[in-house]
Amino acid sequence: MRRGRIFLWAAVATVVLIGLGIVGTLWAGGRFGAAPTGAVMPTAGPTAQPVVDTSYTILILNATTDSELGASVSADVIAAGWSANDVTVGDAGSQDFDRTTVFYAAADDEGAARGLAQAIGGADIEFSEAYEDGEGLKQLVIVLGLDRAAGASD
Repeated sequence: MRRGRIFLWAAVATVVLIGLGIVGTLWAGGRFGAAPTGAVMPTAGPTAQPVVDTSYTILILNATTDSELGASVSADVIAAGWSANDVTVGDAGSQDFDRTTVFYAAADDEGAARGLAQAIGGADIEFSEAYEDGEGLKQLVIVLGLDRAAGASD
């Protein structure tokens, strides 16, 4: 009978310690407590006004199979006031980018990106540090998408 009591107390102690471990882990992970009352929806911040700022260098990456598209958009950028020396055209790493997008790498560049998008007849705008040049140059990148390719429907 004595062995039975010892076994019973050992089993109870094991269950209590496991329970405390689970509760402690949930509490430490922030999952213990009342359920959230409602999701907090992010609000859109103010957007910058479009500005045509020709002090930026422009990199145009053609992500379509239309080999003439980069030159065509380059001509539009130059016609909007940029120097031909400040506009570079190249091919993107893929040819299946859906929508033409102007990328900017710093929050202060948003207005210039919006102005460039208007200057080329419309494009999406997106913040991305992927195109940051690392040398402090003011640069905007246009990735030409399938929406601009020859024969694309509007």
